[in-house]
Amino acid sequence: MYLRDKRSPRPKNETVSRVMSANRAKDTRPEIALRKALWRAGGRGYRLHYKRVPGRPDIAFVSKRVAVFVNGCYWHHCPKCNYPLPKTNTAFWQAKFDLNTARDARNDSQFPIND
Repeated sequence: MYLRDKRSPRPKNETVSRVMSANRAKDTRPEIALRKALWRAGGRGYRLHYKRVPGRPDIAFVSKRVAVFVNGCYWHHCPKCNYPLPKTNTAFWQAKFDLNTARDARNDSQFPIND
């Protein structure tokens, strides 16, 4: 049995609901792969999901003032991959992806890139 968080609309198909509920917010495969690569390369001393940094980056090197966001193509609507919207509750999902994209832009604007 799984629990719904009441933020998303009631699904028309229980299988779809189970699959969507299984998506993780933290410790995703790409995030773990990046952390393992950092560890092998000697990258130590980072914080995970550091709350004191705007946007709560997935990985933060606080002393070096470096923040890393691991954005998946589906949830953050990568323009290169261009995944289609779900076929049910399309309006909800379009609004959700638009909010994710706006939040990503807001987070990016808070971290100026120094060359």
